[in-house]
Amino acid sequence: MAKTTKKPVKKAAKKAPAKAVKKVAKKAVKKAAPKKKTARKPNAGFMAPLMPSAALGEVVGTKPLPRTEIIKKIWIYIKKNDLQDKKNRRMINADAKLKTVFAGKAQVSMFELAKIVNLHVK
Repeated sequence: MAKTTKKPVKKAAKKAPAKAVKKVAKKAVKKAAPKKKTARKPNAGFMAPLMPSAALGEVVGTKPLPRTEIIKKIWIYIKKNDLQDKKNRRMINADAKLKTVFAGKAQVSMFELAKIVNLHVK
């Protein structure tokens, strides 16, 4: 005897349009206007002028500068004197001035730079 397979009839299809109408009705509710964005204020901790040490002063100058400006001036010095490692650009090769800042290390990672600067400012 051959078996016959019957596909079940979907009764849920009749109820689906009613649910869709309810969802549309919920979306019609008035939404609040988004808040206006204001200009972002700089963090006061980054903008406070810091006095560099004598060793760091040879690279960035002796005037008090914000931490962000100190990092910028160090990068200007590094690029001007071509001190980035040729193969691994994340590493900074120290010259005579930077070797004193880097505590005698010949090479430092760029990720250590902020940590090193922190030791040389007051």
